[in-house]
Amino acid sequence: MDKAQQMQSFVAVVEAGSFVGAATATGLSKAAVSRHVAELEQRLGVRLLQRTTRRLSLTDDGQVFYARAREILGAIDEIEVEMHSHTRKASGLLRINAPLTFGVLHLAPLWGRFSQAHPEVSLDVTLVDRVVDLVEEGYDLAIRIAQLHDSALVSRRLASSRVVLCASPSYLRRNGKPRQPQDLAQHSIVGYSYWATRDDWSFTGPDGVVTVRTSPRIRANNGDTCRAAALAHQGIILQPDFLIGDDLRSGALVELMPHFRSIEIGIYAVYPTRKHLPTKVRRMVDFLVESFRKPPWQVDDRR
Repeated sequence: MDKAQQMQSFVAVVEAGSFVGAATATGLSKAAVSRHVAELEQRLGVRLLQRTTRRLSLTDDGQVFYARAREILGAIDEIEVEMHSHTRKASGLLRINAPLTFGVLHLAPLWGRFSQAHPEVSLDVTLVDRVVDLVEEGYDLAIRIAQLHDSALVSRRLASSRVVLCASPSYLRRNGKPRQPQDLAQHSIVGYSYWATRDDWSFTGPDGVVTVRTSPRIRANNGDTCRAAALAHQGIILQPDFLIGDDLRSGALVELMPHFRSIEIGIYAVYPTRKHLPTKVRRMVDFLVESFRKPPWQVDDRR
């Protein structure tokens, strides 16, 4: 008996809630579905389903097997779609959403290369810092810079960015350098509104995690504005190195308290589903993965 067929029948029963519903979903007879599940349980040596006259429910073993079986069947579908997509041209309108600053600095230079490689794809790029609903707002793909929590979306990691505490040399000459996180209370802070923890800044130091409450004298919902304020010697910022990497290299901004590290955030391509993924989306994701294999913003901070 085909192991994949047994898994498919079992998953169909769980998702349909009955053998009759599974038979309808798979196009098999109820007897065939029932036989597949029984043979699967016999082969594994465990009971996966509790059957009563009124309802079906998963056993503990059944819950574990169901989760893994869905992953395996999903991977099989993904491989088949991927193989099929290699034989098809990418075409059509591709709607992409990305954060404003990252989109301008690091994505805009890439679109020409992609369009040249895939001339039948039209790009519609929207840059906005709020988190959009891909399905509701009709996007094929989004770039997210965060620690992802939405399990309903499929994500592929493109790169990472280190969040750096820094200020201009001129500001530091006037005000001195903070030596530990608690010293930030004595400094002018330029805050970023969209941080998940807002004014609570956390750092990992020699003795573990330290969190301090900052009181920004300037606050902005855009990283470019925070960077501009720091370059104008207005205070200390906490921003990702994809935005300030060039400033750190040139010395226009100086990293502070390097022995206290802030978070590292992931940069992801996210899309609604793996199933029947359009060729245009797959080609774009593969293109972005390759483009960010060596992120241009990363500073060699070896000391």
